[in-house]
Amino acid sequence: MRIGVYGGTFNPIHLGHLHILREFIKRLELQKVLLIPDGTPPHKAAEDLAAPEDRLEMCRIATRKLRIVEVSPMELERPGKSYTSDTLTELHRLCPGDELYFLMGEDMFLTVDRWHDAGTILRLAVLCASPRSPEGLGRLLGKERELIELGARCRVEDIPFLDVSSTRVRELAGAGGDISGLVPEGVARYIKEKRIYGGL
Repeated sequence: MRIGVYGGTFNPIHLGHLHILREFIKRLELQKVLLIPDGTPPHKAAEDLAAPEDRLEMCRIATRKLRIVEVSPMELERPGKSYTSDTLTELHRLCPGDELYFLMGEDMFLTVDRWHDAGTILRLAVLCASPRSPEGLGRLLGKERELIELGARCRVEDIPFLDVSSTRVRELAGAGGDISGLVPEGVARYIKEKRIYGGL
């Protein structure tokens, strides 16, 4: 089975994430996707980080209509920092005969060889990336060549990006603004009702 592994803070999950997810499902002919919110991300400051149960629920709401997507709490349930190498090792143990496709954005792909236990990541999954900026494709293709020399398997896809960020959603929500065009309707309602990021 071809399994996509899509990790991230998802603080909150937004339409840009879902656009990339749908495109990767189609282009890579994925049969299943595990959407895995980070527990304690080691590579970024956890400022304005929503509670784990809220991020998990927002991911479930956002992907309810995507039948092959399963939201997994595995990193949220693991104590300490969330390392991708640990997640892929666990998935490889649980699904030894399946091919893992690790889905990521531009910034992650450009630094993945410097992550904790990067060799395990490169060995256990096909690294899949798409640009997040107009000049991103060129950078990704250059990095792909470097990673292949390190033994990685890669798929760089020129997926048109949506100019949406979790930071923008949090700022708007905190100011009581309209986030309905940035996140799925159910997620917008959940954020407003629970005042996840403050707001009026």
